[in-house]
Amino acid sequence: MVIRIAAVGDVHLDEDVVGRFRPALEELPGCADVLLLAGDLTRHGTEAEARCVAREFGDLGVPVITVLGNHDHQCDEVPQVVKVLEDAGIIVLEGTGTVVDTPGGRLGVAGVKGFGGGFAGRCASDFGEPEMKAFVRTTRESADSLAGALLSLECDALVALTHYSPVPDTLAGEPLEIYPFLGCYQLGQAIDSAPTTLALHGHAHHGTERGTTPGGVRVRNVAHPVIKQAYSVFHLGGDQLD
Repeated sequence: MVIRIAAVGDVHLDEDVVGRFRPALEELPGCADVLLLAGDLTRHGTEAEARCVAREFGDLGVPVITVLGNHDHQCDEVPQVVKVLEDAGIIVLEGTGTVVDTPGGRLGVAGVKGFGGGFAGRCASDFGEPEMKAFVRTTRESADSLAGALLSLECDALVALTHYSPVPDTLAGEPLEIYPFLGCYQLGQAIDSAPTTLALHGHAHHGTERGTTPGGVRVRNVAHPVIKQAYSVFHLGGDQLD
């Protein structure tokens, strides 16, 4: 049996671009069992922009699951944004998980926005100024919540959904100097702590599509500027990933 997952991130919707994805989204029930959104749904994180997201991604005929991104936090309207999305039937995850029944089996999705921090050998450390300690504490707490959500789900296939990247592989193409602001190794550790089948993220607009965690979990950067289409579709079944 195969579970079909459509995914995209970094759509950055507002009134100027609402409707851009809808024609392709109308075809989703024929090619996917669920749609996962990897954050940065809006440009500035306003309630008005969230209503654009709800119009674009609501009532698609398949479950829609999302995490928020850094853009979705910009205007400090996260509670309003989340309410608009949830009122449209979109499941919003933050250190939480959900299980969806599909024709191919039970799909578990654990999600968190994530945070920066960098990767092995080139990462921030919990040392020095209170501001630096708070930065790294945010990174660690976010990753810990993802690990807890992943381990809590009973399902046939397990997917980790984040905005920030869990590996440096999918950042190739971005300036090295900004890697610490695009992801962190702790997310990769969280993903490897559970029997995760696939990890999806966005955020890195100039990155690369494919990567792998140290533990061998396949990672895909589904940021719209990277995949250059309304969504990518992945088929999970046995050891296959298309």
